[in-house]
Amino acid sequence: MKNNKLGNLLWSAKDEELRELFAVFGSVSPERVITDRETGKSRGFGFVEMEDGADEAIAELNGHEMDSRPLRVSEARGNDR
Repeated sequence: MKNNKLGNLLWSAKDEELRELFAVFGSVSPERVITDRETGKSRGFGFVEMEDGADEAIAELNGHEMDSRPLRVSEARGNDR
């Protein structure tokens, strides 16, 4: 299982959007947009766990425009979570 870290998300980003985007490349479980505790709005980044296809997803989606913003996608490191 590999964890991907996503950056440059819109404040309105939802977990379901991440699932749909990454499911093209493989099995996604779980996905999570990190939100502010007080407002509930996205903090601009999130994580997607993938059983397979993570490397392909990183290669294809890094720089991909989502809602007119280029995503930053990379493998999550231990201190990212």
